[in-house]
Amino acid sequence: MNKTIRRSAVFTLLLVLALLVRATWVQFYEGTALADDKDNRRNAIKTYADPLGNIIVAGESITGSARTEGSDLAYKRTYKDGELYAAVTGYASQAYAPTQLEGIYQDLLDGTDLRLKTVMDTVTGQRADPGNVITTIDPAVQKAAFDALGDKKGAAVAIDPTTGKILAVVSTPSYDPSSLTDANTAGTAWKKLTADEDKPLTNRALRQPLPPGSTFKLVVAAAALEDGLYGSVDTRTDSPDPYTLPDTTTELSNENPSAPCENATIRTALQYSCNNVFAKMAVDLGQDKVRAMAEKFGFDDKTRDVPVRAYESVYPSDMNRPSTALTGIGQYDVTATPLQMAMVSAAIANGGKLVSPHMVSQITNGGGDVLEDYDSGAETKEIMSSGTAEQLQSAMRTVVEEGTGTNARISGATVGGKTGTAQHGENNSKTPYAWFTSYGKADGKEVAVAVVVEQSNAARSEVSGNGLAAPVAKAVMEAALKD
Repeated sequence: MNKTIRRSAVFTLLLVLALLVRATWVQFYEGTALADDKDNRRNAIKTYADPLGNIIVAGESITGSARTEGSDLAYKRTYKDGELYAAVTGYASQAYAPTQLEGIYQDLLDGTDLRLKTVMDTVTGQRADPGNVITTIDPAVQKAAFDALGDKKGAAVAIDPTTGKILAVVSTPSYDPSSLTDANTAGTAWKKLTADEDKPLTNRALRQPLPPGSTFKLVVAAAALEDGLYGSVDTRTDSPDPYTLPDTTTELSNENPSAPCENATIRTALQYSCNNVFAKMAVDLGQDKVRAMAEKFGFDDKTRDVPVRAYESVYPSDMNRPSTALTGIGQYDVTATPLQMAMVSAAIANGGKLVSPHMVSQITNGGGDVLEDYDSGAETKEIMSSGTAEQLQSAMRTVVEEGTGTNARISGATVGGKTGTAQHGENNSKTPYAWFTSYGKADGKEVAVAVVVEQSNAARSEVSGNGLAAPVAKAVMEAALKD
């Protein structure tokens, strides 16, 4: 064989080997990537070839599947009371990636979760029957929150303090997930929703941290009692009024100039929401001790899953003393979600113990067999001593019975709460946020609630936690405590 033929043969062999390597690469590596590509329509065809599993509230499905016509996508998702439950379900769309519970449990709901497969499914290669997601949501509590918020921009979360079950997650304004399910019409709905300045697709209950204002004073009070800075909620504090922020000449005022805030006890300071007391308390404790208590409650946690990932509520670090003082009243760079502030009240109501909040009770296969039980696996953490919790419960009752939270009173129930009016915007130019966090107990039932109203039709001078948020919390607690 002459040299030219030999070289040609070697070159041809190398080309064949290159083709084999490339074919193998495409089949076993790029093939998987192509199969998983969000723009691969075969995935959508497969997903919607059969009805999806359902999300269940109180034994009833709030989702369904409907047969389509004239489409290669055989089924589309449907929703019952879509606007009411949008902050829980999210959406499953033929055009867009699923969100909320629809996204987290996508494999379970479309039957591709390996835990659903029977031996016969494995042999035949058939997709398994889809599973179902059983939520902890109480429909009466959910509707009470939704109706009470009405046309206000805001959110509400309700938790059973003893079990960690989330009874309600509401964000307003809401949207109807059904508008996004059909690929032929979803684009128009998507443009309208994303262009809306009120951002209805944002889950304000779980995923929009805002300055919590005076509701954060509960965290500071817990830190002071646990640290021993003050022996009880009825011990007089060292709190001049007015209080000059340390290292400055700036005086911190109180909302009610005539309130008895000078050297007030923690009970009185919560009752009248005395800024001077808690600003100085935060400085006296130091930012590290306040942060340590905040983090026990759940602040600064970037991995809070309920199972929807909640945005981090933040207690800032590396502050000077004036900034630390402002954090004592829930301002500066302190932020919290309604979920987080409901967790604060839940831990106080539950004797200082925080049960991990969750809004899914179980997931099951198509036959109803439980694949995972989240109720039995809920983690419990001790946030503070039972003595501290009892004192704060008592002080919160004073807020509702005699202080700034009277609009949350419920006949025949024990109710404690804390109001908050959080300033924001340059030079506090924007409408304040109205907050209320609370607990209620009656006839063996308990609930913890947090409400924030971002915007309403009320005049700026009428915006307050008691005026706007407390009535919403009252309605939610009444629904949860009802026989």
